[in-house]
Amino acid sequence: MDRRGETEAFAELVYALIREIPKGRVTSYGAIARALGRPSSSRLVGRILGRGSHASPPVPAHRVVNSAGVLSGREAFSGAQTMQTLLEEEGIVVRNNKIANFNRVFWDPLHEL
Repeated sequence: MDRRGETEAFAELVYALIREIPKGRVTSYGAIARALGRPSSSRLVGRILGRGSHASPPVPAHRVVNSAGVLSGREAFSGAQTMQTLLEEEGIVVRNNKIANFNRVFWDPLHEL
């Protein structure tokens, strides 16, 4: 398999895992990368999510933040507040583009699948 094929295969694994994140919970790019056996690929996970709007079935990318709970991917959404609005609709508290209760709502795919 060529590099592009490997990246596309990894993207499908990323999408599948993100679809498992329960409503009202969040995870990080790094946690996804570690769960998929590629701990140094958190930036790749972020790039994949940046184009995730084309995934079918849809991917709840708003549930993925950086390791500090910051909504670092908010620019990938249609509006500046879209990511925050989606999270708040699920009961997640966001203050200053950061999840207020990050440790409580964090979903670790290695421990919770």
